[in-house]
Amino acid sequence: MYEFKRRIYEVIEVSHIGDISSRAYDKLMTTAIIVGLIPLTLKTMNKYVIAIDVLTSFLFLIDYVARVYTADYKMGYKNYRAYIAYIFTPLAIFDLLSILPVIYIIVPVSTVIGLLRLFRIFRVLKLIRYSKTMVIIANVVRKVKSQLLAVLLLIVVYIFVAAMLIFQLEPELFGNFFDALYWATISITTIGYGDFTPVTALGKFITMISALVGMAVIALPTGIITAAYMAEITKKKSKYEL
Repeated sequence: MYEFKRRIYEVIEVSHIGDISSRAYDKLMTTAIIVGLIPLTLKTMNKYVIAIDVLTSFLFLIDYVARVYTADYKMGYKNYRAYIAYIFTPLAIFDLLSILPVIYIIVPVSTVIGLLRLFRIFRVLKLIRYSKTMVIIANVVRKVKSQLLAVLLLIVVYIFVAAMLIFQLEPELFGNFFDALYWATISITTIGYGDFTPVTALGKFITMISALVGMAVIALPTGIITAAYMAEITKKKSKYEL
């Protein structure tokens, strides 16, 4: 019984060298994820789209049940709490959300149920599990999340300050404060659609400052992630060399 459960866990996890069954399972799930995204590229529903949704959702359901069943191996301790803890992990939540779109086929479509079709996008996140590079990036982001949150807080504060300043300086330009927030966000990201253009000298100056701050803000998280990524790669290389 335990050997069978252990083998299921080994198969559904990312394959190791020499494990043909696990490698085949990875390829099957990767294919199912990619195929399951096809409906998002189509405007109309037809029998082929429905077939794709039903088949891929069935595979995702089996995968989800298998992962919950072997959660004690995943979490590293034999206890019912391992199953509960696993269910609330981000990847497990994404797995569940990727199954929900099939509900609109079974249940009569309403406005709310129809929105479930958009949950197909969560299938993209399932690819993280089967890409070693994405696993490394996810580990890197997890390690530097406090630094990234600090940068995000800095960005949010600056956006609100810039929005309040421009809202007071250019009151006729913005219909409401949300428009000013939109302008500040677009400016700090240096996109500049041009749908809101300050006309006063001070307003233009703030726009220039926002663009310059935006370049610095973009460089901050990029540098943090790059440094952590290189450290992770170096650590893995050293591990393999030993």
